[in-house]
Amino acid sequence: MTTRKIALMTGSLLLSMLSFSVYGKDAAVQITPSLMSVDVVHMGKRMTIQRNQDTNNTIPAIFTKTSRACPPFCIQPASIAPKVETIAELEVLDYLKKSSAGDSSIMVIDARTPEWLVRGTIPGSVNIPWTKLSVKGAFAWEDAATAEDIMVDRFGVEIKDGKMDFSNAKTLVIFCNGAWCPQSTENIKLLLKKGYPAEKLKWYRGGMQAWVGFGLTTVYFKK
Repeated sequence: MTTRKIALMTGSLLLSMLSFSVYGKDAAVQITPSLMSVDVVHMGKRMTIQRNQDTNNTIPAIFTKTSRACPPFCIQPASIAPKVETIAELEVLDYLKKSSAGDSSIMVIDARTPEWLVRGTIPGSVNIPWTKLSVKGAFAWEDAATAEDIMVDRFGVEIKDGKMDFSNAKTLVIFCNGAWCPQSTENIKLLLKKGYPAEKLKWYRGGMQAWVGFGLTTVYFKK
């Protein structure tokens, strides 16, 4: 893939990366009454997640569309599988904070494909396109790594006596575009099928549409 220059913007492309220092402690739009921001590490760089301070800010155009063809873009259920916890923004922020502080047992995963990734992602997340873990297997243009390879190389799964050992498997927080997006749910179903512990899988159902809807800091990639 072409090398991309990372541009940090808050909520929309109109807000500069200096927004936090500009508004500082006087910021009017907090995350919660007691939480102004969360510091995370994204691709080796420390940055701050907060909400867009422009009270007239609106959701980016790419996420304003209400109707996409179903299938495949069908409304997902509130619970995707037994013992797989469905979480929201505050829980995602907590996992991001922990992983950025050095907790290697947590990984926040953006399951979307590259053409969506360039439209913005959550700071501190790691992109593993859903097609690499798809039930149907990797697409022809991708590498030949299997779901098992990824689980061992990235998720902390071990192979013992020819079987997968999930004792040290990471807690995975998986998201995609929103409640109408099946990419993350496909990954969760595949991981469960492979034996991944359900209690170590967390699903951010709201995904990017909910994230930008709250004006939370988003990382954009530019060519």
